[in-house]
Amino acid sequence: MIAKTLVVSGRVQGVGFRDWITTRARRLGLAGWVRNRRDGTLEALIAGDDAAVEELLRACRKGPPGADVTAITEDFAEPPTEPGFFKRPTA
Repeated sequence: MIAKTLVVSGRVQGVGFRDWITTRARRLGLAGWVRNRRDGTLEALIAGDDAAVEELLRACRKGPPGADVTAITEDFAEPPTEPGFFKRPTA
């Protein structure tokens, strides 16, 4: 298992990115969460099988229709303590 935190920059709010990433993460069997940040970025913790995490990362580089991803910062992280993938409130 691998866990990573992501900060996605660009036009990533108001385009359904949180719903889009939640759907994909659940399909891939990943755990974690996603939330908007007050600075206009999107933050996520994704954890699971290495291949599934990398597949979601590749998809995030493009994002959903209407998004314009300009950068993704990723770091290794501790896995979440609860199973499932959730949307969290803006931080």
